[in-house]
Amino acid sequence: MFIPILLFIAGLVLLIKGGDWFVDGATGIARHFHIPELLIGATVVSIGTTLPEVMVSATSALNGHGQIAYGNALGSIICNTALIAALTIAVRPSKVERSSLVPPVVFFFTAAAFYAFHAYAFGHFSRMSGIILLAIFVVYMVYTIYHMKKTPEKKDAVEHQESEEPVSMGKNVVLLIVGAALIAVGANLLVDNGTLIAQALGVPESVIALTFVALGTSLPELVTAITSLAKGHGALSLGNVIGANLFNIVLVSGISVTLAPFDIPQSSVIAGRNASLVLDIPLMLFVMAFLCIPALVRKKLSRVQGIVLLAIYAAYCIFQFTL
Repeated sequence: MFIPILLFIAGLVLLIKGGDWFVDGATGIARHFHIPELLIGATVVSIGTTLPEVMVSATSALNGHGQIAYGNALGSIICNTALIAALTIAVRPSKVERSSLVPPVVFFFTAAAFYAFHAYAFGHFSRMSGIILLAIFVVYMVYTIYHMKKTPEKKDAVEHQESEEPVSMGKNVVLLIVGAALIAVGANLLVDNGTLIAQALGVPESVIALTFVALGTSLPELVTAITSLAKGHGALSLGNVIGANLFNIVLVSGISVTLAPFDIPQSSVIAGRNASLVLDIPLMLFVMAFLCIPALVRKKLSRVQGIVLLAIYAAYCIFQFTL
């Protein structure tokens, strides 16, 4: 039991470091070709911080562990919202810019509505549903790139980009390749040993995925949130969380289902129904709505939102392990 736990932790470390190097390398290459920093942040960095979830879920699906692929995507959204964003808000509430928040929120709930409909109507994710989710991802990226190209960079962002010490193209390529390799190895370690730990403890794979694996693959967003909070940019953290949540549905779930379609896992029941349909999907939608709707209406976040979301996440984790 000790060795699987050690390898599980090693997998997390490799995922975090690999994601960090991948983002650095990709960002460096993009800057080499003079791509605006706003555009880099909205595309390369956002996808980079979601790569751990992509690799873990895709590897799980291909290895026949649909419960981990499914639970990781849902669990990461719940964790990002009710733990990571909640911590940021509870410590330092901030104002939000409605115009920049609306597009990812609209895309998220559109994708989530399709995802939920498919889950409740069919109880199975087909390859076509995965392709549709990936199509939503492509549309979002095209929209973002078009919007960013129309929006001039702020002067301070340009000055910051020009003042940074340039890194050689070769080093950026190495960082990109090594980062991707570490993410792949880390994902395999996480999935294989997470499965062994779940079996040894008698805990369903979906519960491990919804909690430990989801928290582990959400660490890049947690680091971003803490960094943003320390620098007084709470709104930046919110944007990163919402973007990551969108990518968890359209990219993480989309790739997993397209590679290997799977049924909705049923590890336990609530009131005679699949617990995931009764608890996980409704909770995912609720915490996102609780986070986003007040922010859009009032143009600011409140400490109460953060505290309530943290309480919900604590109750959710306790419930998962006692169900």
